[in-house]
Amino acid sequence: MKIISTEFNGLKIIKTSIYKDNRGFFKEVTKNKITKNYNFVFDCMSFSKKNVLRGMHFQKYKAQAKLITVAKGKIFDVAIDLRKNSKTYGKYFSITICGDSDFSILIPKGFAHGFYCMSDDCVLHYKCSNYRHEKSECTLAWDDPDINIKWPCSKPILSKKDMNGLSLAYIKKNKLT
Repeated sequence: MKIISTEFNGLKIIKTSIYKDNRGFFKEVTKNKITKNYNFVFDCMSFSKKNVLRGMHFQKYKAQAKLITVAKGKIFDVAIDLRKNSKTYGKYFSITICGDSDFSILIPKGFAHGFYCMSDDCVLHYKCSNYRHEKSECTLAWDDPDINIKWPCSKPILSKKDMNGLSLAYIKKNKLT
């Protein structure tokens, strides 16, 4: 395993060991030496169909670090830095990940996260450093012009919650991070 830093402090690509043969593959997702400082306490999975966009989600009071691994399919993954004192505040990181990719994404606390399903369907596995806390959940608008994410689709399938995401300006003004 290898840790690759990005321009976003704390956001890392975890390059994993993957072993392929005629039967398929076996992938090591993480090791304690990489994640020991994150205290992951909650695992969850999501299933999405083609053209579904989930995001941009964050928890305002009980922030979560996340380790994102694609188990099946192909996604366009996005993390937006919402840490007030960060030099990359309001900027986004994006990457395409497939089920057979040899890496996962480690997103620190203080980021909004979302993804777009590019394949017929996709399955994601999340390791989270905090439990889901409904009263703390917020959604940043996936199409906020101040962030200007270059999504691979202009008319994704969205949940009602994701259709009503807040602007970055509103989040700043109301100190939601």
